[in-house]
Amino acid sequence: MTITCDVAVLGGGTGGYVAAIRAAQLGKDVVVIEQDKLGGTCLHRGCIPSKSLLRSAELYAQMKESESYGIETQGVTLVFPKVQQRKQAIVDQLHSGVQYLMRKHKIRVIQGRGRVTGPSIFSPKSGAVAVELPDGEMETIVPSHLIIATGSRPRTLPGLVPDGKYILSSDEALELTQLPKSMLIVGGGVIGVEWASLLHDFGVEVTIVEAASQLLPAEDDDVARELQRLLVKRGIRVLTGTKIDPSSIQTAGEQVSINAHKGEESLQLEANQLLLSIGRQGNVENIGLENTDIALKDGYIRVNEHMQTTEPHIYAIGDCVGGLQLAHVASHEGVVAAEHLSGAAEPYSMNSIHIPRCVYTRPEVASVGYTEKAAKEKGYDVKVGKFPFSAIGKALVYGEKDGFVKIVSDANSGDLLGVHMIGPHVTDLIGEAALAQVLDATPWEIGRTVHAHPTLAEILGEAALAVDGMSLGI
Repeated sequence: MTITCDVAVLGGGTGGYVAAIRAAQLGKDVVVIEQDKLGGTCLHRGCIPSKSLLRSAELYAQMKESESYGIETQGVTLVFPKVQQRKQAIVDQLHSGVQYLMRKHKIRVIQGRGRVTGPSIFSPKSGAVAVELPDGEMETIVPSHLIIATGSRPRTLPGLVPDGKYILSSDEALELTQLPKSMLIVGGGVIGVEWASLLHDFGVEVTIVEAASQLLPAEDDDVARELQRLLVKRGIRVLTGTKIDPSSIQTAGEQVSINAHKGEESLQLEANQLLLSIGRQGNVENIGLENTDIALKDGYIRVNEHMQTTEPHIYAIGDCVGGLQLAHVASHEGVVAAEHLSGAAEPYSMNSIHIPRCVYTRPEVASVGYTEKAAKEKGYDVKVGKFPFSAIGKALVYGEKDGFVKIVSDANSGDLLGVHMIGPHVTDLIGEAALAQVLDATPWEIGRTVHAHPTLAEILGEAALAVDGMSLGI
């Protein structure tokens, strides 16, 4: 069977379904091909389920400290199966919402595994998609434009392949039915530190091993050092500048052990389970790219600022194109692609410097723009303003006074270069900083903006004033 349409989207994850919706809003006839479930990694194996677990862990930790708020409890018990049930209920509700959006916008969804085909009797150019349906039958989708949104998967190391028992990726960790006594986390990036935070709050003994000299290697040095200090203070063991030897992995009984090297020091690390969190790799294999002239770079699909591949009628978005592998990035890339292929008069484009980055540890980390180090490497003469949460009344009310906000600006022009936060609810606060970045605001303008009192958001105004030594709070 052959189906023709204006736009086909290969992959129904966050980027894919948003691209489909925007294309449909612009009058296009759209087909989405998804081999699993609409919502993709973010909804089913990433953002949403992990943040649900993080919220349960955060609340459990707070309840154990309730006496400091004047609330005495009689025993707080963690029932982990109910934590997982709550997580799944949230995922199911959001999944239903995505399905509703497809119906609302009259987008046809075909469940099956799609492969891009080359020129054929169906289409004189590559970009058609052959879809193998669950019953083994085949359908061919022939679009005028194709958007590839196949996402990514957890990266592995030779010799360290997740088996669901001893070695886990984040996919398997999300499906744990019971918590281990101890967990060794290999990788101190975003996924690694989030899992370290939530597992420790659930009572698991956690060790993080990171090959780089700091946790969160892509974040500002001051923020990374503060996060490490606070994680260690909570009782999490952190080994930076440490490399594991995958060939030394041993499993027996309920224990996994592996050798590591920290400088000249040799270590043997043991835990009940090992969580491998060393990033994600794009799903670019077995989707038919060899039938096209689409170019790859470093294992990802190469695109231009409009998300076009080297075949202009084929676009690619999300994790499969590399860059910042974030759900909100994929969504906005989907909008860029849909608007461009629809011939929008002023097609939207993306600038990575405007993209907020969030880490949902306790405390949270959020940032937008250049780090201080990156700004200096680009030749800027920087000025920095910092302000601590310990001087913010609402933070004291919340009982979460650790952390700070750091603003990096250009000493010559006054332009805002970057904002970096660690502390309570900073993943919600970063939106103001992202807007300031888009509007090309200066720290002076942020500082002159009236922030309500008492709020956590006051810290942005104070940090902005601190750039010129004018903070009123300290």
